[in-house]
Amino acid sequence: MPNQSIAISEAESRVMEVLWQRAPQASEDIVAALLSTGWHEKTIRTLLNRLLGKGAIAAQREGRRYLYSPTLTRGQWQSQESRSLLDRVFGGRLSPLLVHFSAHEKLSAKDIAELRKLLDAIEKKGR
Repeated sequence: MPNQSIAISEAESRVMEVLWQRAPQASEDIVAALLSTGWHEKTIRTLLNRLLGKGAIAAQREGRRYLYSPTLTRGQWQSQESRSLLDRVFGGRLSPLLVHFSAHEKLSAKDIAELRKLLDAIEKKGR
């Protein structure tokens, strides 16, 4: 599990999604899963190498091939990305983000109920 933040591009996150769904996988399987994106095999292998270099995935040799597995969990990545978004766009504060979404996006009754439940839990925790 990596301790430092690992920056992952949008394209790299597509490769990570394949590995988060099932790991370990051989590069051939990852390539097959991503060919529908229109990417060439070389592009997918380049993305794998970048992710290896960043430490987001690990490779284990099995015979003549390598099996790839994520070292970064989806939850860790989501935490990093959401913290980065808050810091870059909303000054590190959550309330402006919620104000933005409530003003520019349609919140369903279920979304509102979940937010109320979350706020109640936060309030109780703070007491």
